[in-house]
Amino acid sequence: MDWNRVEGNWKQVKGKIKEQWGRLTDDDLDEIAGKREQLEGKIQERYGIEKDLVRRDIDDWYGRQRWN
Repeated sequence: MDWNRVEGNWKQVKGKIKEQWGRLTDDDLDEIAGKREQLEGKIQERYGIEKDLVRRDIDDWYGRQRWN
C-alpha cells in the first residue's frame, strides 16, 4: 500500500477519514497529519479496538478509496 498518497492529500482525505471513524476529532486529525501509525493509535484509543484489527480496517478503507 502506498500510504504516501494519503499523507500528500491529507487535507482532502480528512473528510473521508471522519466519515469512516466519526469519533476522531478535528484536533485528532490535525495531530495525525497523515501519519498512519498515529491514525492507528487514535482509532485504537477512541474505539478500543486491538491493533491488528485497526490495521485491517485501515487497509480495507484504503482499498475502497478511489484515487485519481
